[in-house]
Amino acid sequence: MSKEVIMQEEFKERLKRHLEVIYPDGQIDVLAESVLSLFPPSSVEMLSGRPDTGWDQQDCFLITYGSSLRRKEEKPLSTLCDFLKKHLQSCFSGVHVLPFFPYTSDDGFAISDYEVVNPELGDWSDLTGIAEDFRLMADCVINHCSSSHPWFTAYQHQESPYDKFFIEISPNDDLNQVARPRTSPLARPVPSDAGVKYVWCTFSHDQVDLNFGEPAVLLEMIRILAGYLQRGVRVIRLDAIAYLWKEFGTRCLNHPKTHETVRLLRTLVDQYPEPVWLMTETNIPNHENLSYFGNGNEAHIIYNFSLPPLLLHAMLAGHCRHLKAWMMSMPPAQEGTTFFNFIASHDGIGLRPAEGLLEDQEMRSLVDTMERMGGKVSWRAAEGGIPSPYEINISLFDAFKATFESGVDEWHLDRYVCAHAILLAIEGIPGIYIHSLFGTPNDHALCEHTGHNRSINRHEWEMDQLESLLGEPTSIHSRIYKELLKLIALRRRQPAFHPNATQFTLHLEDRVFAFWRQSMRRDQSIFCLNNVSSDFIEIQLGDLNLITTDTWKDLISGEGVDDVRGGFVLRPYQNVWLSNKQF
Repeated sequence: MSKEVIMQEEFKERLKRHLEVIYPDGQIDVLAESVLSLFPPSSVEMLSGRPDTGWDQQDCFLITYGSSLRRKEEKPLSTLCDFLKKHLQSCFSGVHVLPFFPYTSDDGFAISDYEVVNPELGDWSDLTGIAEDFRLMADCVINHCSSSHPWFTAYQHQESPYDKFFIEISPNDDLNQVARPRTSPLARPVPSDAGVKYVWCTFSHDQVDLNFGEPAVLLEMIRILAGYLQRGVRVIRLDAIAYLWKEFGTRCLNHPKTHETVRLLRTLVDQYPEPVWLMTETNIPNHENLSYFGNGNEAHIIYNFSLPPLLLHAMLAGHCRHLKAWMMSMPPAQEGTTFFNFIASHDGIGLRPAEGLLEDQEMRSLVDTMERMGGKVSWRAAEGGIPSPYEINISLFDAFKATFESGVDEWHLDRYVCAHAILLAIEGIPGIYIHSLFGTPNDHALCEHTGHNRSINRHEWEMDQLESLLGEPTSIHSRIYKELLKLIALRRRQPAFHPNATQFTLHLEDRVFAFWRQSMRRDQSIFCLNNVSSDFIEIQLGDLNLITTDTWKDLISGEGVDDVRGGFVLRPYQNVWLSNKQF
């Protein structure tokens, strides 16, 4: 038997071990052959898994909708591609284009066709054009599909195999334990050729949960995922994956079979001929979120969901006690994994990841302040069906206008840039939402038009207007844009900012969020000192134990250090990247 045949058999056995956990009563050999036919191993060399993920300090992602930039008589994806290649290629390595498929609600997350591009946005050639110069991230909306999807229409007509594609429940079932991110009823009545059926809808009645207890559903998703890779996608974002597997009598959240499904997908993408990163989107408490690393065998990348609410709280409170305590408790990412750091997104600032990290009163103060800044609050059904704040919906630009103590003040722009410098310096890969890059304010008109809170941070820029603002040196949008691009470009040159470089939290006073990064070759150290208050703070360099034989310099200001045992003053919201090597 040849080496290739032996390794193919070994790979098939690995698949079978995953499938035996997910479908203990299934026809495992047949299922494994079906998976292999949809996602065949690329080469003998890749059958043992990919040893190198390929990320480094140059990686930084832009997060955007396909329609965020518009120009008359031009498809939005073409406009986006043109802007990316002209202006952002030197700063961003990757682009997350939020769902670009035909949809019926939730701004793209109720997908009615997984395999074509929404013609209002463009076509696959626009996306492959982006993929030529950037690592393209796409959503695999795996938990649910639109109620207008052909699968659901076929289900209503009781056509095989689609009659088993969705989860049927009874209005009398005890579903009190089910974890919910929304307040809408879980069961939706729908007409079918077999009478009225009640189907499971975690998010909305237009987003019907798929039944992964039926192997054909998993096979369909694997086929779709393989198609994305063939079209140039290199990061797969598993949307709402934590809710995937349902079992009565459980929370239906983070189910063991959900984790095994992620492990199966990881096994598949690891043998692709080019590096593919699997990312899980799990907007849940921190310890649950961390579980999606598995033993280094699940997600390559997980979102650092606790960072946005904790960093926002720190900047508004003027102290970093909770942010520092969280960072000290965070384990370094295992080999072959890392974090995806962000502080703004298309959704909102999730509050569940701050549970147990912020006190209830601190959470309330955060919510109240955001509402005063024009933000909205989205709610979920907590235990017993009691409404609980789920996320704050606000543009990051408006979120940083005020502090708890002083309200709106003159430090708005400084706070904003300070928060992004922290984002760019901590362990992991940074992701910047397009509206944070431009300093886009709340879009109240769009919010009123759609009736959805999340629309407040989903503005669509007309390109002539945006380019005019970015070309005007005194406009706040231009100032933010240039400052952030400058910081990103600086970050990308520093080996100590590699996503897996060593990180230690430093114990300075509570108004200074400080940490140390060291390159993997140990040839560069960067002390990151961040004043999260509006005070002038004196720092004693002797507290940092700088190596006296090295030459130290602040990479951001360009100022050198004459006396490593002396002191200096941190201005309000100033960031210092104190390094012994300049690149």
